[in-house]
Amino acid sequence: MLEIRSLIAGYGRAPAVFALDLSLRAGEAVVLLGRNGAGKSTTLKACMGLATLLSGDIVFGDKAIAGLQPHEIARLGLGYVPEGRRVFAGLTVAENLEAGRRPPPAGTPAWSAERLYDLFPALGRLRARRAGSLSGGEQQMLALGRALMGHPRALLLDEPLEGLAPLVVDAILRLLGALKREGMALLLAEQNPRLARRVADRVCVLDSGRVRFSGAVDDPAASGPALARYLAV
Repeated sequence: MLEIRSLIAGYGRAPAVFALDLSLRAGEAVVLLGRNGAGKSTTLKACMGLATLLSGDIVFGDKAIAGLQPHEIARLGLGYVPEGRRVFAGLTVAENLEAGRRPPPAGTPAWSAERLYDLFPALGRLRARRAGSLSGGEQQMLALGRALMGHPRALLLDEPLEGLAPLVVDAILRLLGALKREGMALLLAEQNPRLARRVADRVCVLDSGRVRFSGAVDDPAASGPALARYLAV
């Protein structure tokens, strides 16, 4: 569904990711693991047209998306939940969800605010509250819900579990598992390998913009001592 080939990307002319290859299939979760500055966010931003693609190819479905604008990429069905949530602070919960709405593809079930309120009851109780007054966990649920209102086929999530209470982490991981079972492809950036392994099928360990390991999450090498220095543990 998503193919990243020989990606060199960064900001301006300064690369932050070097020769990265990665594939993502429908119904699969791949987690980019690494410390701050490893290149995880840059990889996601390059996929969304928010970082400079210096070399390489990015293909989503059967379409090359390198060089497209972020809104064009989103319309193809690639969703994005940025680091720091980036909700519209002055809008209510309901208005934030409405801002993310786009018509569903033919033959697919529609995401609605009511469906999201069922998944995240706290949002339902706070639907009239301005997003800027929500807790960090509530804002993260809202950012995820807003992305789902766009009916993505694949979802990119940048540090979606960072700084959240355990109950909120559990709720988001349950939702991500359900999305996988429905066939959605997930690409997550995460620092904590223990949390990543609760949702990942495969992991890609990055350090200084370079891949140090790529493989199945249950591969012994994925948690071996040789990789520990690249991970936040």
